[in-house]
Amino acid sequence: MRLISRLFVLFLILKILGIPWVFAQDSYPAQQAECVSNTEVSFVCGLINPEDLYQIPDTDWVIATGRISDSAGPIYAVNIDTHDVVEVYPHNAALPDFDQETFKECPGPILTFQPHGVTLREGPDEKHTLYVVGHGAREAVEVFNLSMTGDGPVLSWKGCIPAPEGTRRINSITALPEGYLGATNFDTQGGQLWEWGPSTSWIEVPGSSMMGPNGLVSSEDGEWFYVGGWSDMALVRISRGKLPVEVEIIPVGFNVDNVRWGTDGRIIAAGHIRRCPSDSDCDTSAARVAKVNPENFEVEQLVDFDGSDFFAMGTVAIDAGDEIWIGGIYGSFAIARFPQ
Repeated sequence: MRLISRLFVLFLILKILGIPWVFAQDSYPAQQAECVSNTEVSFVCGLINPEDLYQIPDTDWVIATGRISDSAGPIYAVNIDTHDVVEVYPHNAALPDFDQETFKECPGPILTFQPHGVTLREGPDEKHTLYVVGHGAREAVEVFNLSMTGDGPVLSWKGCIPAPEGTRRINSITALPEGYLGATNFDTQGGQLWEWGPSTSWIEVPGSSMMGPNGLVSSEDGEWFYVGGWSDMALVRISRGKLPVEVEIIPVGFNVDNVRWGTDGRIIAAGHIRRCPSDSDCDTSAARVAKVNPENFEVEQLVDFDGSDFFAMGTVAIDAGDEIWIGGIYGSFAIARFPQ
């Protein structure tokens, strides 16, 4: 029996027996401080290093990717209204549904990986495709069916896209039209953007070389990439499918980690200040957030947070109702909530 078939049988047995689908050698670390705020900042507690956040369209649920170690971590669903936190992978996931035709280069299901950047492709009837960057046993984009039920989102693994050869670390991803996917290779010595298609595999995006490309979103028509320029402390706009390539650098004043579309049509850039320019002094910051108008590049600074004992470093921000939610890493055990 092939390895893939054996894994499916194993998944089925575990599901029947009610045994969690996780064989990681890493254990969940103890939270280092009680998740209670002594400032005006509020929190959603019960997560471990929620590095990336993505709201499921037309729902009150947010997907959050957690990190236990460099090779393991959970995927959470967080409710905006109730602040309930539910692990949806590997615990509580549905059985795999491997699409071997689309994901020909994928060796099969994986039980444990460290989830990182995330994006979503909308589908009909509240059935979507979720893409999650995974590190650990393999470097790949793990792909899931995401279905909404009465209790919330349910994930079913459906395939994977192995990372391009020679890339240092795939970080963020964005869903492009016609089934394509964009990704950043985060390398502060010289990274770039990549594109994957169902029939093209990975292709380097022309004109996308930069130091430390991090977060990534794209325009709805697929004509523009918006990149978190971590090393440049900027949002970087890069044209797609145009020659010559158009590049615009919009300084924001902090190391941009992830970027997300806001509900008002602006781009939310989130990050921190961890590395000051060599020729100047600067104040470090655990979390910084700004909104950038993609039409005129106006920048509005929104959040400058020093952090706390249980929130060490901000990495992503999203609009969540009438609040801004910030996810974090490296000792962040909550989602920080700011009014707007």
